[in-house]
Amino acid sequence: MQRPATMPLTLAAMILAATAGAGLAADPPAPSDLTWNEGAIDQSLTGQPGDPAAGAEVMTTNALGNCVACHQISAMPDVPFQGDIGPMLDGVAGRYTEAQLRGIVADAKKTFEGSMMPGFYKGEGFIRPGDGYTGKAAEEPLPPILTAQQVEDVVAYLVTLKE
Repeated sequence: MQRPATMPLTLAAMILAATAGAGLAADPPAPSDLTWNEGAIDQSLTGQPGDPAAGAEVMTTNALGNCVACHQISAMPDVPFQGDIGPMLDGVAGRYTEAQLRGIVADAKKTFEGSMMPGFYKGEGFIRPGDGYTGKAAEEPLPPILTAQQVEDVVAYLVTLKE
């Protein structure tokens, strides 16, 4: 029996279809499309693991998360001017699950109603300075402060902070 000439092409097409997108994450959910579970977000926002080193950079960079403006982290002794408004983050991985940490970083008010912590992955329902310093409120939805990957990076760093 002779194989049809299309067989190799069909097999190649099947392999290509099966592996298409392997290693590539789907677009992250919009902040309004997140699935919340009592203040936690169970699923990764990107489908990719976070990078703890990149998370530490987000946490200590003024133009990004700047978490150290409010929180102290003993594991970062070289970072000056750490804040004391928010709770100390030492041992935070022992107090909260990864899903809870993801929820707190994305929008702390879903976990702690009266929290002063900004929602780093949300686009509506919060107050920001006027649109282009005009004194008029910016129209929603606004882009999140952090990207989905930056949230995952911060969570990856936070889960390293064990007692």
